[in-house]
Amino acid sequence: MKTYALQFETFIPASLETAWDFFSSPLNLSKITPADMNFVVTSNFAPGTKVYPGMIITYNVYPLLGIKMNWMTEITQVKEGQYFVDEQRFGPYALWHHQHHFKAVEGGVQMTDIVNYAIGWGFIGSIANSLVVKNKLKQVFEFREEAIKELF
Repeated sequence: MKTYALQFETFIPASLETAWDFFSSPLNLSKITPADMNFVVTSNFAPGTKVYPGMIITYNVYPLLGIKMNWMTEITQVKEGQYFVDEQRFGPYALWHHQHHFKAVEGGVQMTDIVNYAIGWGFIGSIANSLVVKNKLKQVFEFREEAIKELF
């Protein structure tokens, strides 16, 4: 199975504490996801809930052509104020491993997202990645960068 890696850098004009507080809340995911994906966290979290190792997060998402997909990820690692990792347990990918890193820099925080993923389906999956999936992921992270500018 072919795997792919993407990395995105985003500057957040906020303190590390403020950035961590926002991004470590699964309830904020929909605020930084394009509206056309109809992304909804379906897990029942109380406001203020923060990520922790073993946390399961479920979502409904319509990533392509209005087709609904259920997605479940697990937070596998957390180092408070520095990083957390989510991994797909079931959903649209054969593999999904997403690292979120935070580093205080002058004037704010440098957030680095590292996504390793696989689609499956052999040659067809490689074509789908080249034509659609890679570009859709880039669009999602470009949207997030713009949403972050507005939110912070």
